[in-house]
Amino acid sequence: MQLNQISVRPILKQEEPKYQDLMEAQHYLGAIPKIGETLWYVAYSETEWIALISFSAAALKCAARDSWIGWSYRHQTGRLKLIANNSRFLILPTRHDKNLGSRLLSLCLKRLSNDWVEKYGHPILLVETFVDPKRFHGGVYRASNWQAIGYTKGFRRVREMERNNHPEQPGEMVKNHFSNDGIRSTN
Repeated sequence: MQLNQISVRPILKQEEPKYQDLMEAQHYLGAIPKIGETLWYVAYSETEWIALISFSAAALKCAARDSWIGWSYRHQTGRLKLIANNSRFLILPTRHDKNLGSRLLSLCLKRLSNDWVEKYGHPILLVETFVDPKRFHGGVYRASNWQAIGYTKGFRRVREMERNNHPEQPGEMVKNHFSNDGIRSTN
């Protein structure tokens, strides 16, 4: 399979159960419900699903991101919606093609803001993600020109009815500019 034969598109409503089942079975964090603004994507070649990618509303607080942007709490409240979080990225175990991960991120980022405008009425100017340094080194993100900007305190979103009062291993915060103007110009 050639990388240029891969496409990405949002998951259709009737495909959501399959998406969630695969994510639950294959992703080390499992499936997550749609919370707030969320878009789920499938990467495919012909009819074969290759990967599942989720973008969700940004984390409410992240000191590394907020410091990098340079915004105050007053600015953050109304502008947080301009940031999306790459909350899940799963290449299905049937695929291990060289450069596949960076190709998939690139395809998603090319369409994400337009898809977000269509669904939620506003663009995305910045995309963030968190990399667990005990499990991953973030090479796919770095190969896609994402930049590490700091570490989290180790808290994470949890499923409904769970509590996460105890931080885990701090995660590395990485971000990708989405707009030439960038999020910093919104201060």
